[in-house]
Amino acid sequence: MSTTPDSAVRAYIALHRESFLQDLADWLRIPSVSADPERAGDVRRSAEWLAAKLSDTGFTATEIWETDGLPAVFAEWPSGDPSAPTVLVYGHHDVQPAAREDGWHTDPFVPHTTDGKLYARGAADDKGQVFFHTLGVRAHLAATGRTAPAVNLKLLIEGEEESGSPNFPALIEKHADRLACDAVIVSDTGMWSRDTPTVCTGMRGLTDCQIDLYGPDQDIHSGSFGGAVPNPATEAARLAAALHDTDRRVAVPGFYDGVIELTERERELFAELPFDEAEWLRTAHSHAPLGEAGSTTLERIWARPTAEVNGIGGGYQGPGGKTIVPSTAQLKLSFRLVAGQHAAAVQQSVRDWVAAQLPPGIRHEITFWGATRPCLTPLDHPALQSLVRAMGLAFEQKIRFTREGGSGPAADLQDVLGVPVLFLGISVPSDGWHAPNEKVELDLLMKGVETAAHLWGDLAETWRPA
Repeated sequence: MSTTPDSAVRAYIALHRESFLQDLADWLRIPSVSADPERAGDVRRSAEWLAAKLSDTGFTATEIWETDGLPAVFAEWPSGDPSAPTVLVYGHHDVQPAAREDGWHTDPFVPHTTDGKLYARGAADDKGQVFFHTLGVRAHLAATGRTAPAVNLKLLIEGEEESGSPNFPALIEKHADRLACDAVIVSDTGMWSRDTPTVCTGMRGLTDCQIDLYGPDQDIHSGSFGGAVPNPATEAARLAAALHDTDRRVAVPGFYDGVIELTERERELFAELPFDEAEWLRTAHSHAPLGEAGSTTLERIWARPTAEVNGIGGGYQGPGGKTIVPSTAQLKLSFRLVAGQHAAAVQQSVRDWVAAQLPPGIRHEITFWGATRPCLTPLDHPALQSLVRAMGLAFEQKIRFTREGGSGPAADLQDVLGVPVLFLGISVPSDGWHAPNEKVELDLLMKGVETAAHLWGDLAETWRPA
């Protein structure tokens, strides 16, 4: 239903492909590693480069937004139509650390192309997927004869995503008026495979904690006192063992309160994907699937909440034996959350559960390290349907649906701005995010450009949010 002619889009992209790739390579040469304090200047240089390029693209306002850490880039381009939807594109311009000695075949910040693949740190995560929007909007304009996008287009490109987005919630709360929109497009995600293009419809949330257990005031003799006083290492093990019931469901009372269950249609859509469990296990470096009874592997990692023991310790860990009752023990837990769950409620449930499990004589402290919210886009949302149609035009095949098992800052945008979050990404698993020899496949990158070119016209034609 897109108003953007398909052949005109492809002709424009073909004409400008090489200059687009040269610009992208220039950006990839900037080592904008947010985790390295010595690279802070490079992260700023990356923001300045992008702001200048967005201005050249035609955005009427481009700004560098300061945070308590590293800068973000904001840009906007009004459509001129007061009834047009307003769309905010999110991505990030910082990258993971990378060095030749990590196993890269070439310098990670000297982009090179081989067999239709562009190799460089940030090629897929996330500079390539941010940058395809610049050529996409230009193709949209050229193919339709417009002088401004069919939607009110905004971009927010973060500079600290690879460092956990510590200042992102405060940034969007501070600028909520400027960021006001009807939908968010996150271009920091991927597809199932190059042969199975997909749209992600949700991400899980996250909250994690450390439980410190204290028993005797010091390590004591296990012969003189063992069996007659509580042992914090034993209680840590008991907590870990009690975390799940025999069906592998999380045994914390209240944990599942509010969970939005999968519909039968969503289960059917997951089942349509060409999932090879044996191959997935090889990727997971594991030897058998195991999880909540009644759910498939994909359902477990995408749409079910989970609890994991991330670490457990206490007492003597050196060579040989040391017959003690240790004075302390620790347990680290993480909880992946799905739509309908609230991190604060889960945290309180965990606190209550731990307190009820421990015997007298064991003191404890629980430290939670913040939380990331879950997000979910309804399958029937009109903006999601526009995205699916736009991708279908670009890829010329049926678009299927996935979710993400991990967590990210997308839900902060959903909660603060009060709008749905959609995911537009063209990266594939072999692109090697965070790994040596990260790459992006150029034909898929151009499909991202095409999708963006079609999306703005389709949204404006088919969706007029209240």
